Amino acid sequence: MRVTRIAGRILGFAALVLLLWVGQGWAVTLDELAAEARSEGKVVVIGPAHQAVRRELPAAFKKRFGIDMEYLGGRGGAAAARIQAERAAGHYTTDVALAGIQTLATVMYPQGMLDPIKPILVVKDALAGPHWRTGEPWFIDPKKEYALRLFSYVGEMFTINTKHVNPEEIKSARALLLNPKWKGKIVAHDPRGSGTGSNVATQYYLKLGGEEFLRRFYVDQQPKFSRNERQITDWLLRGTYPIVIGGDFAEVERMRAEGHPVMSIYKLPDLQPMLSGGNGNIVMFNKAPHPKAAKLLINWLASKEGLEIYARVSERATNRADVNEKSFLTEHIIPKPGVEYFDAYDWEFSVNTKAKVRRMLKKMLSSKN
Repeated sequence: MRVTRIAGRILGFAALVLLLWVGQGWAVTLDELAAEARSEGKVVVIGPAHQAVRRELPAAFKKRFGIDMEYLGGRGGAAAARIQAERAAGHYTTDVALAGIQTLATVMYPQGMLDPIKPILVVKDALAGPHWRTGEPWFIDPKKEYALRLFSYVGEMFTINTKHVNPEEIKSARALLLNPKWKGKIVAHDPRGSGTGSNVATQYYLKLGGEEFLRRFYVDQQPKFSRNERQITDWLLRGTYPIVIGGDFAEVERMRAEGHPVMSIYKLPDLQPMLSGGNGNIVMFNKAPHPKAAKLLINWLASKEGLEIYARVSERATNRADVNEKSFLTEHIIPKPGVEYFDAYDWEFSVNTKAKVRRMLKKMLSSKN
């Protein structure tokens, strides 16, 4: 009993110290972290192959802190394979990843590549619960300390060319996708790979009719598979493939504003709108060559200052409550309170459910050929 009382007092005192530390401004500032990080010279980041992010994020970080950001853009799977090979050879070259859920949850995390970042999140603005829609920084990994989710946005279900597809005639996702009229006229991301294609296919499996629906759509309807956004956009505008699944919604909105006959569909009666995170999960590699600069970057991107810059150039909605997203995003992609979404970035969904559906579709599509 005495030990229990002593332990309780110690824990209570620790909680009080933490509360005072954050509440009274004892937390470290970004400028203090930058002063410690400048001796390292740079931070090495892997992130999306997004031209605006590649250009603007390192420039903003350099301008703010005087520290270089070496930004390596590309697909998450290829980046993870490179890092695996380097680590096998005893080389540790990368500090931070801005990652999608699939590579993070199935490669980086289970293979022990990461250090927890919750202990190094020390800037008051990044820690304060009221600044986050979830009431606190949202760590999505099983231990709640490795992967901080920065983005949550609503993805479009379909994009259509309105010269070929009448939006008034779209009554349900199932009816649209299985309509014989659109056989061979739909383009989608390959569902056998990671990312958008398998996210969508797994939602179809869970919500539109299981394996039977997958076969009727992915085999019988003969959709075209592509990951080339420019090509997909060209096909959409020409009407070659007047229905697109998983297009670039920001580009679609720009085309629509210019008067092109394109339109995104975000909600239908038989399919929940999908919530995604894009490359909005931030993690830190263990044995990072520039740990102080990595700590600075993580705290900056978790703060309003840094995350708003990343969100603007990525054209994504954030998990912070104090970023004015309506000033730079269309309202369709900003999650709304009280709406039930299908979260494609759920950890269990990504690790287990998607893997099952991908195996199913690999077998299904290989037997078609």
